Amino acid sequence: MSGGCGAPEQGGAAVSQGTDQVVVEGKVHDGESPVGGAFVRLLDSTGEFTAEVVSAQSGEFRFYAAPGSWTVRALHRSGSGQADVAASGPGVHPVDVAVA
Repeated sequence: MSGGCGAPEQGGAAVSQGTDQVVVEGKVHDGESPVGGAFVRLLDSTGEFTAEVVSAQSGEFRFYAAPGSWTVRALHRSGSGQADVAASGPGVHPVDVAVA
């Protein structure tokens, strides 16, 4: 479900913890329930838009990024939310986003 914005829908195999890339990944949720179909945006340390994906039905999303400080913002018809993550180097940097 791309919602017409061109953002790729997420899903598929999880990334190994041993990756040599910077991976920012997590889930969008509303309390205990996963939120699929949310527009998940990656913003750099200045708040500039970098990338957008659509969360999978399981709420999962994933971005490949550069090392640094990032904000992940989720927008859904049930609400919005955001969370910060510091991706200091290669590996998986988990971040969950609650929408309300």
